[in-house]
Formats: sequence, structure tokens, C-alpha cells
Amino acid sequence: QVQLVESGGGLVQAGGSLRLSCTASRLTFSKYGMGWFRQAPGKEREVVAAISWYDGSTDYAYSGQGRFTISRVDTKSTVYLQMNSLKPEDTAVYYCAAKLRGNRATQSTEYDYWGQGTQVTVSS
Repeated sequence: QVQLVESGGGLVQAGGSLRLSCTASRLTFSKYGMGWFRQAPGKEREVVAAISWYDGSTDYAYSGQGRFTISRVDTKSTVYLQMNSLKPEDTAVYYCAAKLRGNRATQSTEYDYWGQGTQVTVSS
């Protein structure tokens, strides 16, 4: 079955950076729009960033604009989330998701497949 595997999470001090990776298997990655979501304890899952399947255009939640960058390398079936200037409020479990022919979808219900998540903790 389709698998999405995230990596790169961890503990970082405020102001630091992390790069998350999500590698997909058993799907035609180039035909999928990808998204990064996060969920903090007691909060709903929210979109962080999304990237289109066909032109690589991107969209960001307000909280990540100017600090986060989503990118993809189709030959590696991998999507990345570069996170800079991290803040304690960025602490959450981060998930990647795939949507067939997705065009920067921002609603979690639109996505077809999900990874298991990776914990990001930002200390003050």
C-alpha cells in the first residue's frame, strides 16, 4: 500500500532551523500534490504549506509565510519543508499528505494519503 514516511523532526531552540522530509512509495509521486500539516496538543490539524503536482506552485499558511519553504523532488518521490526562525508555537506533530492531482489544497479532508507524523519541539 501507499506509504508516506516523514523524517527530520526533533528538538531545536527558538530561532533555529529544521528540514523535514517526506518520502513516498507505491504511488506515482509526480501526479500528486503534497501538503504539510501540523497538530499541536489540544488543537486541530492545520495546514502549513502545500505544493502543486503539475507546476510546483506553493501556498503557505500565514503563520509560516517568510519562514517556511515547501519544495519537492519528483525523481526522489520526496517533499521537503524547510523551517527557519522557529518559534515555540511551532511545536507540533508535522504530517505530510498526498492528494492526486492536488493543486495546493489546504483542507486536510482533501488529501488521500497521510504519513505517520514527526515531532517538532521548539524550546524557548
